[in-house]
Amino acid sequence: MSEPATNPAATSFPAPTISLPLGLEVLRTYSGVLVCLEIIFGALVWILVASSNVPVPLLQGWVMFVSVTAFFLSSAYLTLLLTGLADRISTDWNFLDVFYHFMALLFYFAAFVLEAATTAANGGAHIKQLNNSTEAVLCITYPRGNIFTVLDDRQYSINVAATIFAFVVTLCYGCSMVMGFKRWRM
Repeated sequence: MSEPATNPAATSFPAPTISLPLGLEVLRTYSGVLVCLEIIFGALVWILVASSNVPVPLLQGWVMFVSVTAFFLSSAYLTLLLTGLADRISTDWNFLDVFYHFMALLFYFAAFVLEAATTAANGGAHIKQLNNSTEAVLCITYPRGNIFTVLDDRQYSINVAATIFAFVVTLCYGCSMVMGFKRWRM
């Protein structure tokens, strides 16, 4: 007897390649914890920038775009791992993990730099309420660069916190990329 003909469609796609565990076990790995931290701290960046009323939309618009996009993409990635759907999609998940975290690292580093520039561009300007007066006075010191913003104390504090959390998220994406690269090359 002859062998039955193999279906070319069944043999043309490789099996999915993923070295991370699926389901709740992914949360017990460093990579799973880092993705959770990326989501949490990324949401904080998003919330903090939005709560500062975005005083410099040209710079902080990019920060908002990156933080919102990375939040949803990281949430979708974690959902695929938690539900086990990553095992049903035939692709090299280790490569996609490295590629995604590399792109997120680049975008978040740019967002961190822009948020730090917005915060640093305050130039020492501050709005103060005079004693026994209902008027606010603007005190401006020598500006330190080409960009000059006037932030009240609340906006300045929020932008400082957003800058710190953007840096933390950038570090998380960098660590995830390095660990993903090690998994991909194994």
